[in-house]
Amino acid sequence: MTKSNQNIVTAEQSRKSAKVFNYGNIASVLIPFPLFIFWFGASMFVYALYRHHPNPRVGYYTQKAAYYYYAMAGALVPVLTFAPGDFFTKYWWLLWGLCALYLIPLSIWEIIKINREEWHDVVIKGDS
Repeated sequence: MTKSNQNIVTAEQSRKSAKVFNYGNIASVLIPFPLFIFWFGASMFVYALYRHHPNPRVGYYTQKAAYYYYAMAGALVPVLTFAPGDFFTKYWWLLWGLCALYLIPLSIWEIIKINREEWHDVVIKGDS
């Protein structure tokens, strides 16, 4: 196959792509209003974009970061559904802190693992 029918995804591009979902997770919990809600929608786009990346490791790390975020968001549904009426005036700081304690260390740990991993260029062969 000729060189013109090939595209290359560099190792650096793959490494950066693998970290995107984790950065979104961190930002969404550091600035919960309104980023947490916006990230919920944007994360679906990011997941669809990177889950089936040519480098399968990008998809793996994207899926792990999505598990962390969607598990936390899913746990908030019943908590907030059955919360008492004065919850937001008394306890929202506690809930926000718990979410931050859960999501930030996990996301940072994943970013560290991504940075330590040896990444390789991926050649995408085009149709001829």
